[in-house]
Amino acid sequence: MEIVEKLPRGRHRLSREDVVRSQRERLLRAMAEAVCEQGYASTPVADVLRRARVSRETFYEHFANKQECFLAAYDASATILLEAISTALPAEPPEPPEPPEPLEPIATNVADPLDRALAEYLAALAREPAVARTFLVEVYAAGPAALARRVEVQTRFVDWVSVLVGAGDENQRFACEAIVAAISTLVTQRVCAGRTAEMRELHGPLLSFARRSLQAVDIAPPTA
Repeated sequence: MEIVEKLPRGRHRLSREDVVRSQRERLLRAMAEAVCEQGYASTPVADVLRRARVSRETFYEHFANKQECFLAAYDASATILLEAISTALPAEPPEPPEPPEPLEPIATNVADPLDRALAEYLAALAREPAVARTFLVEVYAAGPAALARRVEVQTRFVDWVSVLVGAGDENQRFACEAIVAAISTLVTQRVCAGRTAEMRELHGPLLSFARRSLQAVDIAPPTA
């Protein structure tokens, strides 16, 4: 979440749109950080206001209640993670552009988009512990609407993996679902244990598991 710093006092040159965007982004970041430290159930709106440095009136101009703010923070977290792995998606037309530099120094095979995508995903989680906990853990405490959103986003991840590896039938897509579920479970364990900084250690084992799973359904990811 790209956050605009606290707005200056008095007259300034920022447009109304800039002010509103700054307020919203600070509220989303504050919500993610608060639930990361205290849990969703134990996070009052007042704590979010204090962290975001906005008034209660401003909060309710943006969100109807705490859950709506949390769901917006969850969506922002999902966007961060999806954008992180998007660097590995093939371009249209088929000739892909040169891959960008990885967000973290994880050694990858640049010829394998799944390798790069997994590396970027783990790096983003390690870099953003509040995002990681919001996305992977606290969503389960925020009620049925949040769980439905979680299922929707999980499906989007499966869709992206299916595109990355070229899944073409139901068995191959199911393998992609299993890979996404395994990755989600293992990274969630690390987040729950407060070991977010260790995410990159999962890169090799998860990549090996994913490749074996894909080979079992006749998908052979490209290698150097």
